[in-house]
Amino acid sequence: MSTIVVIGGGLAGGTVVTSLREGGFEGDIVLLAAEPHAPYERPPLSKDYLMGKKPIEKAYVHDEGWYAAHDVDLRTDTEVVAIDRDAKVVRTTDGAEQPYDQLVIATGAVPRHLALADGSGAHTAYLRTIEDSDRIREFFGEGRRIVVIGAGWIGLEVAAAAREAGSEVTVFESAELPLLRVLGPTVAQVFADLHCEHGVDLRLGATVTAEDLRGADLVVVGVGVAPKATLAEQAGLDVDNGILVDARLRTSDPSIFAIGDVANHDHPVLGRRIRVEHWDTAIEQAKVAAANLLGGDQDYERQPYFFTDQYDLGMEYWGHGSADDDVEVEGDLAARVFRAFWVRDGVVVAAMQANDWDASGEVKATVGKPR
Repeated sequence: MSTIVVIGGGLAGGTVVTSLREGGFEGDIVLLAAEPHAPYERPPLSKDYLMGKKPIEKAYVHDEGWYAAHDVDLRTDTEVVAIDRDAKVVRTTDGAEQPYDQLVIATGAVPRHLALADGSGAHTAYLRTIEDSDRIREFFGEGRRIVVIGAGWIGLEVAAAAREAGSEVTVFESAELPLLRVLGPTVAQVFADLHCEHGVDLRLGATVTAEDLRGADLVVVGVGVAPKATLAEQAGLDVDNGILVDARLRTSDPSIFAIGDVANHDHPVLGRRIRVEHWDTAIEQAKVAAANLLGGDQDYERQPYFFTDQYDLGMEYWGHGSADDDVEVEGDLAARVFRAFWVRDGVVVAAMQANDWDASGEVKATVGKPR
């Protein structure tokens, strides 16, 4: 009977083992998770869980009893240190060797560190794990000053959570607007206005100095993540900004798949490689990988999708646009109820709805269509 080993205890890892059992796989499944938790989703760490609105139990893919009940060998606190492709085993920090017939790498990504913040003497945090979210929330409250470096999605969500908890918040961003490289100036301005209206001291086009961090109760660094691909690189797999996978999510070794944040995917619809760090991609790539592990031949064709909730603004985004695309807006930007479309060569490459929830299906359907 064959053995499938999954490295990574995040949402992608938890979903692939679920899909394998639901798909009828009767062999051995071993899930190796470096964290001391069963697989869980990460979006709540910067949203509802960080704000104290939902318990962490809501973030788990399954309770721990599910894994035993479905004969999944879940090993938490287990770090994989090497993949031996010739012997088809993975080695862990305790010296153990786990054989595999097929392997899934779902190691995710790690926050990029900022030496200025780390050496500033201030309490500094990065957000990736449950423990990170717990630590950040401990610093929230009236009279507390939180500094956020980086106005990307994580930075802005942390800023919103901190403000709603009554903290004073300063956000430093090197670009002229938050999310500028993703959204372009028209829609990015909406997020800048949103945070300023809620009392955030938003410093744009800014270079952070050690002096800027003095007096902060906590400095949260959100300057992006790097794919956790060292294991794959050391094993001789093709790596370039993540683990290179084909349309079916196979690596350069046909017995090894990679999914989620760590996978640099040859997208058959977009016609180029993309690496996506979002919740939906982790789930949906895991389902396709499981189908192919079971003998299928499916391409992963789904367009990227993500969402955010900040103060009174909730939005959904589909596709893969850029600041260089033409942006067309329908609705009321000032009221923050609108639809936006990123258009390239006359075709919609990405679309968004903001506070227009009845329009989700219609907006999503425009991606890939002429405009």
